[in-house]
Order: sequence, then structure tokens, then C-alpha cells
Amino acid sequence: MPEIARFDGIVITMNFGDHSPPHFHVRFGELSASVTISPLCLDDGDLPSSVWRKVQSWATGREDEP
Repeated sequence: MPEIARFDGIVITMNFGDHSPPHFHVRFGELSASVTISPLCLDDGDLPSSVWRKVQSWATGREDEP
């Protein structure tokens, strides 16, 4: 799965052309989650609240990026 961002131990990946709804994947150590892009929400998995806030901050405003 192509990596599109890495920061603070958080890895963001996305399969382009993957199934709907549009989403990306987050890995943090042994934890993983799927995040729906619009509306931005944790779809599957679990992340510590501090990591979720960083992911939200990173994703905010990127919904329209190609």
C-alpha cells in the first residue's frame, strides 16, 4: 500500500482506486485504523486519542487533494 505521509510515528497509506467510501489507513506501532475521508471519521480500528487528533489535524483541508 503506497505510503502518503509519515510523522510522529504515524504512517498514512492509501490504495488509490480502492473500495468506497474513500478512505486511508493509519498505522501507529502495532495499532491500525481505517479513516473515512468525507466526513472525516474513524471507520475501523482503534487509535489513542492523541494520535487521532494528529491524524485529524493532518487530514483537515486535504479532502480535495488528488
